[in-house]
Amino acid sequence: MTKLNFMNSIKIQTEKLNIIEWLVKLQDQTMIEKIKFLIKNPKISTDWWDTISEAEKMSIDQGLADIENGKVTAHSKVRKNYEKRI
Repeated sequence: MTKLNFMNSIKIQTEKLNIIEWLVKLQDQTMIEKIKFLIKNPKISTDWWDTISEAEKMSIDQGLADIENGKVTAHSKVRKNYEKRI
């Protein structure tokens, strides 16, 4: 095994352990169902839009409508406001 392959193997193992740690703490039932679906259907290639909930779709649509209607605040302005509070 080359040094590069060894380093990649360590990185992959570390990433897997991080995922396991995150998964152990996970309380979101919707996310758990999505993960179970991925495990049962590893070869299914779907558009992410088809895999999210109706509530998530509605939230995204609302955000896009807000952008179209100019109901947005620049990141720099939000950051400046919150920097004062932190």
